[in-house]
Amino acid sequence: MNDRLSLAPDAARQLATTTKTTPQMRGITPRYLLRALPWVDVESGVYRVNRRRTFILGDDRISCYSEGGTNRVVPEDLRELPFLRDADAALLAELAGSFEQMTFEPGQIIGAEGETCDKLTVIVSGRAEKRVTGRYGEDALLEVIGDGQFFCLDSWTRCQPLPFRVKAVTSGVALTVGLDALNALADRDAGLRAALDAHIAGEAPLPGSEVPVDLASGHTGEPELPGTYVEYEDTPREYHMTLAQTVLRVHTRVSDLYNAPMDQTRVQADLTIQALRERQEAMILNHPEFGLFNNVAPGQRVQPRTGAPTPDDLDELLSRVWKQPSFFLAHPKAIAAFGRECTRRGVPPVIDTRFGSPLITWRGVPLLPSDKVRFQGAGGAATTEILLMRVGEAEQGVIGLRPAGVPDEVEPGLSMRNMGTDQKAITSYLLSAYFNAAVLVEDALAVLQNVEVSKYHDYS
Repeated sequence: MNDRLSLAPDAARQLATTTKTTPQMRGITPRYLLRALPWVDVESGVYRVNRRRTFILGDDRISCYSEGGTNRVVPEDLRELPFLRDADAALLAELAGSFEQMTFEPGQIIGAEGETCDKLTVIVSGRAEKRVTGRYGEDALLEVIGDGQFFCLDSWTRCQPLPFRVKAVTSGVALTVGLDALNALADRDAGLRAALDAHIAGEAPLPGSEVPVDLASGHTGEPELPGTYVEYEDTPREYHMTLAQTVLRVHTRVSDLYNAPMDQTRVQADLTIQALRERQEAMILNHPEFGLFNNVAPGQRVQPRTGAPTPDDLDELLSRVWKQPSFFLAHPKAIAAFGRECTRRGVPPVIDTRFGSPLITWRGVPLLPSDKVRFQGAGGAATTEILLMRVGEAEQGVIGLRPAGVPDEVEPGLSMRNMGTDQKAITSYLLSAYFNAAVLVEDALAVLQNVEVSKYHDYS
């Protein structure tokens, strides 16, 4: 006997059913990039981007490495200099060995305006500003340069005065090489001398520029009109479908006995598809070959003025992708850092509803968060990047690619194929997501690099 006057809840629960959720998954994100990209159905599995012929373009960075505490230039990356594009590897190695290391501190003048530039300077680490005296004597900022960037190629090869001064913003390390080292190599190699002389004379085309179309305008009378044609690239880039795959296994006992009220195979497949889509977004951003962060053209890379992402920095990005910019893409921490800088300046960004969520916008362009945007470094010194893009095939922007149709398709570009049941009574399903992304024209992408997200302000 006990002193209870009614049935205990624990006992009553044995006669009750329960309301269940589908399995929840912490790794699911909004995947704004996949939702915002316009997707093109590719019939053949290959998407070719035909462009006007352009002159060879590198990534405007000279890579360096550390060996025994000493920083050195990667010899092959010296081909970023136009006149060294076809130089012999032995010459590049010899020139790389001529670089000397120097350190600099915040506020130090690395290159003085008006002084003869007899050295090429490569920033190994750190950040510096190119500044110039304006028309009326004012101090003007031209550009912020960072890791791997160099100055000033034209002044160095011509041994002319530096047209700007370079002032260090942070402490860092640089490598320098004198013009005499380059001339010594050119005196021994006729091909290098010819390429160098053509560069000095201004005969070489600007890297990245398109082959011109001859036109006439503003004329009167009956002058002879120029004849012309538009040259195409000989080897246009082709994008093949890449994929993310896995094999889902479900025991027949589970699918036979425990299939109500939820289909066990369907629930397992749904969660696996979510994981495949998360991987798809990460690869579109970070894959070394076709990832968007690795396909930003040299002139489209911007360094932040102070490290933290400011309205000025995003305005600079907008000046690079000014033709119908669609959206920024950034890590949530970078968006939070941008919000702090806006608050500090008293210009809170406008909030707009996109994709059913309130999102920060700047100049009407939304900042889409994604945890797939990579961080470099560790701890409080970690830096990230902010991407701005124009999207759409008609707009010559960034597009997503997927096959027009695949067998056993359960979602666009994603198939779930039954592979049969083995002798252990386990049914296997092959899940495959096929996709890629293409940048149709270089100015469809711009990136703000080395963005610091650990800067806070005291408003007390």
